[in-house]
Amino acid sequence: MVQPWFRSKKNLLICWAMTLGLGCGHVLGADSARTIRLSAMDLSFMETGWGQAQADRSVDRNPLTIAGTQYSHGVGTHAESSYTIAVNGATRFTAKVGVDDEVRGNPASVEFVIVVDGRDTFRSGIMKPGMAAKQVDIALAGAKTMELKVTDGGDGVSYDHADWAEAEFTCSGIAPAIPPEKQPIQILTSRSAMTLFTAKDRRLYQLGYGASEKVIPAPRRNPAREDEFYPPSGNGYIFEPAIQAIHADGNTSTDLVTDTVQTETVDDNISLTRIALKDSRYPFYVTLCFRAYRQQDVIEQWAEIRHQENGPVTLYRYASSSPVVEAKNYWLTHFHGDWAQEAQWIEEPLTSGMKILDSKIGVRAHQYRSAMFTLALNQQAREDRGEVIGGTLAWSGSFQFAFEVDKDNHLRMLCGINPFGSQYRLESGQTFTTPAMLWSFSRNGKGQVSRNFHRWARQYGLRDGDKPRPILLNNWEATDMNFDENLIVSLFDGARELGVELFLLDDGWFGNKYPRNNDRAGLGDWEVNVKKLPHGLSYLADEANKRGLRFGIWTEPEMVNPASELYEKHPEWAIRQAHREPQTSRNQLNLDMSRPEVKEFVWKCIDDLFGPNPAISYTKWDCNRYVTQPGSTWLRPDQQTHLLIDYNKALYEVMARMAEKYPHVQAMLCSGGGGRVDYGALRYFHSFWPSDNTDPRSRVKIQWGYSHLFPACAMSTHATRMGSRPLKFTLDVAMSGAFGLDMDVRKLSPADRKTVAHAIALFKQTLRDIVQFGDLYRLASPYDGDVAAMHFVTADQSKAVLFIYQLNNGQANVVKPQGLNPQRKYRVREVNLLQGTASQLKENDRVLDGATLMQQGLTSPCTKENQSAVILFDGTAQ
Repeated sequence: MVQPWFRSKKNLLICWAMTLGLGCGHVLGADSARTIRLSAMDLSFMETGWGQAQADRSVDRNPLTIAGTQYSHGVGTHAESSYTIAVNGATRFTAKVGVDDEVRGNPASVEFVIVVDGRDTFRSGIMKPGMAAKQVDIALAGAKTMELKVTDGGDGVSYDHADWAEAEFTCSGIAPAIPPEKQPIQILTSRSAMTLFTAKDRRLYQLGYGASEKVIPAPRRNPAREDEFYPPSGNGYIFEPAIQAIHADGNTSTDLVTDTVQTETVDDNISLTRIALKDSRYPFYVTLCFRAYRQQDVIEQWAEIRHQENGPVTLYRYASSSPVVEAKNYWLTHFHGDWAQEAQWIEEPLTSGMKILDSKIGVRAHQYRSAMFTLALNQQAREDRGEVIGGTLAWSGSFQFAFEVDKDNHLRMLCGINPFGSQYRLESGQTFTTPAMLWSFSRNGKGQVSRNFHRWARQYGLRDGDKPRPILLNNWEATDMNFDENLIVSLFDGARELGVELFLLDDGWFGNKYPRNNDRAGLGDWEVNVKKLPHGLSYLADEANKRGLRFGIWTEPEMVNPASELYEKHPEWAIRQAHREPQTSRNQLNLDMSRPEVKEFVWKCIDDLFGPNPAISYTKWDCNRYVTQPGSTWLRPDQQTHLLIDYNKALYEVMARMAEKYPHVQAMLCSGGGGRVDYGALRYFHSFWPSDNTDPRSRVKIQWGYSHLFPACAMSTHATRMGSRPLKFTLDVAMSGAFGLDMDVRKLSPADRKTVAHAIALFKQTLRDIVQFGDLYRLASPYDGDVAAMHFVTADQSKAVLFIYQLNNGQANVVKPQGLNPQRKYRVREVNLLQGTASQLKENDRVLDGATLMQQGLTSPCTKENQSAVILFDGTAQ
């Protein structure tokens, strides 16, 4: 299996070990002292002009010999040579230095130099073959760093074989070690590692990202600049940079060197590594932050940028992450679409040049392009095999993924906020924090990448990811905006009879001077419409609660209709360009969230909605337009390009306040469908609305696409009558996520009511925990044939459920479940059958072991278009 190295292996000659032997910091007794030999330390970090440093031998692997005297221990190296050591508890360093006799008769000349805390402490003078060894005796008490150098004596490096003979430290306390900033930096999860290192030029480079057990070789010489991990613009790096800035004095170049490296254990699952880079000339700083989630095999990376220059610095590019991959071939899977056609899957090879996936529309920025991808190395992506990297940006605004394959067939992935129209004027002392880029690596195909993200999301990426999502009924399909109090209350009884747990009141409940009877008026006026709901929202919530239902409400607080009292009072609050006719979409404008009073207004809308109405326990937060005229009357002329960045950061602040103050209110993220599906916003929400297209045939593909990086519990998968598909097919598709209903239940026939009620009971009692908290195995893709199949398995492998969707007429397919315990026996049973029908599954009600089920599979009972099957595997009931 080919390891996905990050940048060139051509010059990687020495294997480094994470254990540094005697040099890795053992603590000695307070009153004890001992000697530690230089040759016992990890010499892979010693730079040499030729060959590699040798322990207790010359650089040519002969006995150490200086002027006829042989030494039993020491280090043989070759000029130019350098070795930096953290002194720690060492109090003294002694050695005998000279040119090794193996080069006698040749024009060798060297000088040994010892630098302690930046000051030359020892210089041997020029030494040549045959000269007697010179004694070294350096006091180190209180010192921090020590560098052992060998120069070429000013006449080139030919034959410059140099020996540090009998070199040893006297140590009390923590032993000398390789400084953290000189060691390879490993960002570790249980099965993967991202490895970086600081080279001789002090710049940060990347060694690899792959399996954690793989030993990453360290380079002996300085890598090429195109290997730089976070490359800056304007000082030698000639490709697409990760960061580009104009300094306060107009200098357009940046040069970043490693300053400090710190790793802390956050808890038994999370570690945080911070690599501080600084400009070699300016007080300009970039800290690269990595949060590693061990059990979930996910790495979260972001950058913090600040400076202390005498004036503002303008940032033009500021990637969140920019790793580089080396493989024979690259296959990119990404997800495109439009309103009602979200998350359409496509896989294509990457070839020489640049491929850009991006969004420039600022708000509900994912309408045409989802901010996620997978990258397969060396071969096309497979669900269950091959090396795959998954990535997604935790950001709701404009984004860019730039994939550049260079002349050596190396691939750099620049990921972050879209630099288009996003220049940011950073004041001295201010910190700009990029959104986080999330990564996961798998040697076992993209299915494992998906499961890694799903497990991470349920624990860290979503609100209450460990709690079941309620089955809700939305009134939209039944009433649109044409309802009154009595009509809404009358729908509660039908919801209760079906077993629904929550009623969601959608758009149309607000506005008085400009009543919200259609989408042309009312947005921004968030007071209850007294004609429709004379007793207010608490009355509705109480009536729902009396019937055993929770109550939820729709809102769109970021928007304003020109036909509203808010717009009459504050037209300057809307995002628009000066001297241009305002452009509306869905008859509305975006409020300028970069303006402090607008941010506070939006928060007050939320606070006034939930505070006086404590029985409201759910909300659907919508966002039905993007930005076409990105102008602000609040921001200064030189800050106009801040607008869409500051908008999203302000939006997150309001969302965070909502989640903190109203933890009992569950929240669905909606943006006219999938316009805002990302882990930047989802940390404050429980689920998202994948699409306004609820035709179950379309939803199979849409939900399939999102499942690559987002878990089933986060997808609101509602059954509707769109597309007029068979009701069973509709329900079976909806039960593969956060199940709900968007239909007029009053119009259901008695038989259909029983079918819906049965499906709801089955989901609540049996399927919900398996689907929403289980591991997903995608078995048959709707893009590859006439059938789609997906399998959810509980963490303990005791239960599983298989969904089969027949999209076109065809033959009965064999479907092989995955993820079961091979030794465990499972009772196989088709569920959610229509009343009066029997299962056509051959294995129905049989007990089979997991190995047989996974190896031989099941013959699908579906052959006709729009047929479906839900098959339960119960390992607890024989």
